[in-house]
Amino acid sequence: MVADLVGKQLQILNEIVPRLFRGAILWNPSNPSNGPQLAHAQEAARTLGMQVLPIDARASDAIEVAFATMSRENAQAVIVLVDSMLVADRVRIAALAARGRLPAMYGLTEHVRAGGLMAYGVNVADLYRRAATYVDKILRGARPADLPVEQPTTFELVINRKTATALGLAIPLPLLQRAEQVIE
Repeated sequence: MVADLVGKQLQILNEIVPRLFRGAILWNPSNPSNGPQLAHAQEAARTLGMQVLPIDARASDAIEVAFATMSRENAQAVIVLVDSMLVADRVRIAALAARGRLPAMYGLTEHVRAGGLMAYGVNVADLYRRAATYVDKILRGARPADLPVEQPTTFELVINRKTATALGLAIPLPLLQRAEQVIE
């Protein structure tokens, strides 16, 4: 399901960036979940009449090179895929996006709290609550193999208005109204 979210992220980014036609996807090829997300982003971009440039960062020291590549390739925005290494470097990524004047979309709200522009993804707190119900059932004797596999059902949009202002972007009112959280 996470792979499907990147298409929605691209649609939302398209709402805030006027005439978006060339975006970048920052991804980690070492992360097995990033490949399907990238493929879905490329498919969604074709549907929206856009081009996406896959920019890989296998390690923390490749992030600055990745942003230099985005600048050289004239990317108008970037989507940062969910990856533990990219989350760990969220402050630096937000700073590089700001320095390059690149509107950035993330899958986790931690990036937005670190200065990133927007995040759309699974509500992690809700996932933890759902996990706790599974732990409770298992501790009460349920066999894990008998428990159903659940997909996330709660998603959230978080927008950093301060970052939008710094990038010179006007957030459309309907998008602000859809947001679960707006950071001022």
